[in-house]
Amino acid sequence: MNKRSFIKNVGVMSAALSAGFVRLQQAVAAVEHVPAAALAANEEFWRKVRDDYRIKPDYINLENGYYCFLPEQTLEDLIDHIRAVNYEGSYYMRNVQFDNKKKVADSVAAIVGCTAEEVAITRNTTESLDLIIGGIDWQAGDEAVMAEQDYGAMLNHFELMERRYGIINKRVSVPNHPRDDNELVELYASALTGKTRLLMLSHMINITGHVLPVRKIVDMAHERGVEVMVDGAHAYSHVPFQMSDLGCDYYGTSLHKWLSAPLGSGMLYVKKDKIDQIWPLFAERDLEPNDMRRLNHIGTHPVHTDLAILNAIEYQNTLGLERKAARLQYLQHYWTSQLRNVPGVIINTPADMDRHGGIGNVGVESIDPSELADRLMAEHGIYTAAINRPGVQGVRVTPNVYTSLSDLDALVDAVKSLSS
Repeated sequence: MNKRSFIKNVGVMSAALSAGFVRLQQAVAAVEHVPAAALAANEEFWRKVRDDYRIKPDYINLENGYYCFLPEQTLEDLIDHIRAVNYEGSYYMRNVQFDNKKKVADSVAAIVGCTAEEVAITRNTTESLDLIIGGIDWQAGDEAVMAEQDYGAMLNHFELMERRYGIINKRVSVPNHPRDDNELVELYASALTGKTRLLMLSHMINITGHVLPVRKIVDMAHERGVEVMVDGAHAYSHVPFQMSDLGCDYYGTSLHKWLSAPLGSGMLYVKKDKIDQIWPLFAERDLEPNDMRRLNHIGTHPVHTDLAILNAIEYQNTLGLERKAARLQYLQHYWTSQLRNVPGVIINTPADMDRHGGIGNVGVESIDPSELADRLMAEHGIYTAAINRPGVQGVRVTPNVYTSLSDLDALVDAVKSLSS
């Protein structure tokens, strides 16, 4: 089999596998006329989506933020890709993988309206953003600004740069319930000086689900000559946006979160004219200027994962990102609105619908976050993630499109019981 016929057969295989989406396609076709916001509350439709997932009955899984596991058809696609790559062996690796990786980059970039030449397929957000943090040509005394609530792995890498190069890290603390966007813009602006090289900003804060006004903060930083790197681990394929809406210089995400792609898949975006100023982690051969491949030389890796990213995108496109985003936001508002005024209960996520997606965080005044997570699981069969960070003490609740209202009713009842 030659290279051309193999690529063609991969396309045929994908088309054949698409038959598994027929049920979902039919369900979507029946509600095509229904606005996404209205469909978000249509339990009959979302029960059909739930049927696409194999759900473990032992507990209610409300921790999809670490890893949104695959619908069954995408899982079967992944297994088929493993078999196909194994069948082709080194021939695939030498002759085909890079064409398919380019196809994946095209599809991943299309979701947020950038070009494949600005995108690298990585393994996760940590790898993506640490490539930038570690690749900047830091000088002693350079400053970096970030938030206490940002993801720990990136905070750790900034600390490594501090020890290695003598940079100065400055942290702000993002309020859970800001009065307006300007409060957040001013917060970050207050930390910038003439020595600031990079500002790291969460698109959606991972521990609370707080969606920040990225463009306003980016514009403020750029006016001061500061580049901005955005942690989009929980925003990509969760809240609809285009990269042009943000204007940032760097953006990283994990595709195995809200896209429900296989574990170990991520994306790094770098503005085209910024690529050459980042030192790669591993040396690449000489390439044309600002060739994104120079930042993504990772050697041999599980290429079947790349192929299954396409199937995850196919599933999302069939469902519709706008419908998905509306449902996730609806689910979060459904349970948090019932607990916001309960004595002893603390909601660490903004109530403003423009400031959240599907992630929420709830605490109980008299219970440590770890104990709260343990008791939710042991006493009520509800799995969440304990969060004990500056300004945020509670459990993170991250439903997915398969989550039912009865799952969330159980959470509301459990939190009320534990807080009484």
